[in-house]
Amino acid sequence: MESLFEPLFYKTEVNKLFSAEAYLSAMLRFETALAQAQAEEGMIPKAAADTITRCCTLDHIDIPTLIPAIGLAGNPNIPLVKQLTAAVKNIDPEAAKYVHLGATSQDVIDTALVLQVKAALVLIQKDLEQLLTQLSQLAEIHRPSIMAGRSFLQHARPITFGYKVASWMDGLIRSSQRIEQVLQHNLVLQFGGAVGTLAGFGDKALPIAHTLAQKLGLTLPPISWHTQRDRLVEVASTLGILTGNLGKMAKDISLLMQTEVAEVFEPAGTGKGGSSTMPHKRNPVGCVAILAAAQRSPSLLSTLFQSLPQDHERATGFWHAEWLPLIELCKLTAGALQQALHMTNGLEVNTQRMLRNLELTNGLIYAENVALALAEKIGKAAAHEHVEGLCKQVVQTGGHLKMLVRADAIVGKYFSSSDIDHLFDPANSLGDCDRLIDAVLTLLPQRL
Repeated sequence: MESLFEPLFYKTEVNKLFSAEAYLSAMLRFETALAQAQAEEGMIPKAAADTITRCCTLDHIDIPTLIPAIGLAGNPNIPLVKQLTAAVKNIDPEAAKYVHLGATSQDVIDTALVLQVKAALVLIQKDLEQLLTQLSQLAEIHRPSIMAGRSFLQHARPITFGYKVASWMDGLIRSSQRIEQVLQHNLVLQFGGAVGTLAGFGDKALPIAHTLAQKLGLTLPPISWHTQRDRLVEVASTLGILTGNLGKMAKDISLLMQTEVAEVFEPAGTGKGGSSTMPHKRNPVGCVAILAAAQRSPSLLSTLFQSLPQDHERATGFWHAEWLPLIELCKLTAGALQQALHMTNGLEVNTQRMLRNLELTNGLIYAENVALALAEKIGKAAAHEHVEGLCKQVVQTGGHLKMLVRADAIVGKYFSSSDIDHLFDPANSLGDCDRLIDAVLTLLPQRL
């Protein structure tokens, strides 16, 4: 466990992808693939590549010694290559001459980070698709569940809970599409040598680059991206947007859990959501964790945006500033998704409370229905002003808008009692909710 907060904010499986051991293993994977590609293209002896491959395991790395050396070297690859070279030399002094030949530290570090981020995004994509499956089921189940639609935190007009869920899904589906896009196009090999020109590989440069990319399962870009960082910033933006979309859902659910509302609740469980002092409390702990991630993500993303204008062919500091924020974004997004999965698997929806809450305003939630119907008879401005006056009476007297409308001479001139009943029926106030739910569900990835 990384910290006491791991169960709340993170997903352990993704955290492990970014452990020190996993990071070093990813760098060693690059060194293995590089040596093998160089041997296959005739740049180094095959025997040397075999020895280097044999030594590219954590068994040959002294991590406690390596960690303090990073502070002196400026990056983790320099002390790693030193230890790897020493390990190879112990077996075959001749092979040691070919360790890390022609490459630069940034090639290794960037590619290792890409490999880690790719693995994390695959897990995030899987969890997001599961979340979309759970939400699509909720949207279907609650197509008929009528509730108050809220504008500026106030009752506006009726919607369905299925519609609300579909609106969450709309943003999350776009996030799913963005993840697929970055997996296909943004996670590419970094390979250029000292200034990105592959000068250390002679006429073998392009064949080695192709073979290296193939061995690592990455796309070979047209040119080194040592100081062109937009691909990683786009990955980070995708993660930040996804976490923000999850935060929107969490914000809605936390508000619906308020005592005065009590329409939706996170699933109950032993030890879940309690208070250290108040026995009656049922706190929205999943929402809290997601909202905390959504709160932290923009500042992490800001660091990556601010690191875009990097100097010349290799950057001073701006490159280094990217490492930890991007990793933290991956971890926070995965953790927020995990909480969202738990929260929506067994989400408690109180449809009876939703219907009762529709009447909290004594019929004012249907005021727009009346105004729109009356506008067809006397014009929009006059209808709005007249119905607004009736609404003020409801607020002042505590009466019900429907009773005032029934007794109103102007309304009575144009509408029968059954017409008025129709205007105050929540089922007739939902607009295009069903069609809009269908429109979102058709956007789900085909594999779901």
